[in-house]
Amino acid sequence: MSEKPIHDYSGSDIDVHWDERLCIHIGECGSAANSLFVGDRKPWCVPDEVSRAEVREVCERCPSGALSYTDKSGEPEHAPTENTVSVVYNGPLYLTGELDIDDAAADMAGTRFRAALCRCGASGNKPFCDNSHLESGFEDFGAVGEAGPGLSVRGGPLKVKRIPNGPLMVEGNLSIRAASGRVAWEGEKAFMCRCGASKNKPFCDGSHKDAGFTDG
Repeated sequence: MSEKPIHDYSGSDIDVHWDERLCIHIGECGSAANSLFVGDRKPWCVPDEVSRAEVREVCERCPSGALSYTDKSGEPEHAPTENTVSVVYNGPLYLTGELDIDDAAADMAGTRFRAALCRCGASGNKPFCDNSHLESGFEDFGAVGEAGPGLSVRGGPLKVKRIPNGPLMVEGNLSIRAASGRVAWEGEKAFMCRCGASKNKPFCDGSHKDAGFTDG
């Protein structure tokens, strides 16, 4: 990682920021059907190649929060109307919503709305995913068996806190989507496994204790 982990790309109407601490190279940016991001070009990102609206839309595709923007009209990014955790097949938890993640640095602007959180237990950047699941042999297909107590209200702040050497505690109006895309669980508080050992994934079942899971 470079000394300056946030890279800025300036445009006339909007600037783009790429945070390499969070990037897991999903490729939503480079796969966009426009010339905002071009892999073999220097600079890689040229905001003036597309409209301000396109810049916003492509950055908001980034599931890890590695991409954010500063719209010079003064219009900020808005949180989705619902808070969602998506369980990725053999991969992390994708969170979207009005996020308040305890361990997000103040300059990780994208994580106020989008984040990819580790659930294999092997990330060197906990609580964020760093693609260690690809090497660790983590396997979970993302089925969710529980339905939860349900919701009467949607949206609003979603607090995400690491329990020391234990699960993620997620508090707020929340929907959990299985890897199939199905809305599987709804409620206001969940404890999500991040050691990779639970027999009730994506929920914690206390297996972190026997697994010797630590935050380090």
